[in-house]
Amino acid sequence: MQRKLFINLAAADVKAATDFYQQLGFGFNPQFSDNSASCIVLADHLYLMLLTKEKFAGFSPHPLVNGHQQTQVLNCLSCHSKAEVDELVQKAVKAGGNTYNQPQDHGVMYAHGFQDLDGHVWELVYMEMLQASV
Repeated sequence: MQRKLFINLAAADVKAATDFYQQLGFGFNPQFSDNSASCIVLADHLYLMLLTKEKFAGFSPHPLVNGHQQTQVLNCLSCHSKAEVDELVQKAVKAGGNTYNQPQDHGVMYAHGFQDLDGHVWELVYMEMLQASV
């Protein structure tokens, strides 16, 4: 069995959060979605579960943080090119998210990121060496 990764994030408005990620070009899986949760397909075996704050709190051993004021996790997603990094950041901003830094070009690695509607941080990275190993 191949492992699957489900990243669970609390969302103030699951529908708005779902629309945000679909505007970035990610897929949607209705099988794991209802009024309190939405399953976004980031890649094969990689899923983002957007949960209402109430549902998320039911799974969490600790109180929720405000993603606009505190950072609990930095999600990093690899991209196939520098252009894809820039394109996803542009789509995120157009869909209502925001950037929090400038693109970083370190020669062997290119990165930029955004915050979604709930303030969750997403780093996007292109590394040429990853392309050779995939």
